[in-house]
Amino acid sequence: MLRLLQAIGLLGWLLMAPAGAEEKLRLVADAWPPFTDETLLNGGLATDIVRTALHRAGYRTLYEQVPWARAVHGIAEGRNDVLINAWFSEDRTRIGQFSAEYLLNRIRFLKRRNTEVDVSTPALLHAHRIAVVRGYAYYPLFDNDPALRKVPVHSFSMAVNMLAAGRVDLTLEDEYVALYNLAHESEEVRDRVEFLPGSPRENGLHILVSLKNPRHAQIVAGFDREIEAMKADGSYDELLRRHGLWTSPDP
Repeated sequence: MLRLLQAIGLLGWLLMAPAGAEEKLRLVADAWPPFTDETLLNGGLATDIVRTALHRAGYRTLYEQVPWARAVHGIAEGRNDVLINAWFSEDRTRIGQFSAEYLLNRIRFLKRRNTEVDVSTPALLHAHRIAVVRGYAYYPLFDNDPALRKVPVHSFSMAVNMLAAGRVDLTLEDEYVALYNLAHESEEVRDRVEFLPGSPRENGLHILVSLKNPRHAQIVAGFDREIEAMKADGSYDELLRRHGLWTSPDP
């Protein structure tokens, strides 16, 4: 009788335990600093946000950094539970469930400080020399415009140094990637450049939870709930500051 009561008590405790409390989710991403990179603080900004939200939702996590194709294939096969850094696409809905947007990737133009540059139309953009990283895709309208005066370079660091020196008029990059890289440039370079207001292209960043995980809908719901709670209690903005990527909104 004592063993039966103990078994009933254990079953009751398990039923009352928070959903997901004993489940360790396998998180995966490729190297994409400052969002995901195992050499950075807590694996990068996106990794830190995702792990914090999932921990608050009651899940333990294990993070692995792998090449992009392997990360996506692992979600499709169910070897991994959560892809940290996914842009929405219809074909990916066949392998996983997307969360709501938790970060926004914004392509931003940068110019030299105290110069007047108008890029409000493609025709006006054609008048400027623009440093672009060789082999990099920015956004289709820009990538496919043969009239643009593009100056290919090897890295954003080279592009922004050319901009600061007046050798080009503009460069462009994802906002957070630019901020991360600018933090590693000299103060002289940082003081000579600035973002133009607005963004020609925006992509929401989501987690993608494998449909092979039977709790995928529950995981997404818990994640979305905790992201909203983090934004409300200030812990979301604190993570941005901790990673050195807090910036005031532009007009």
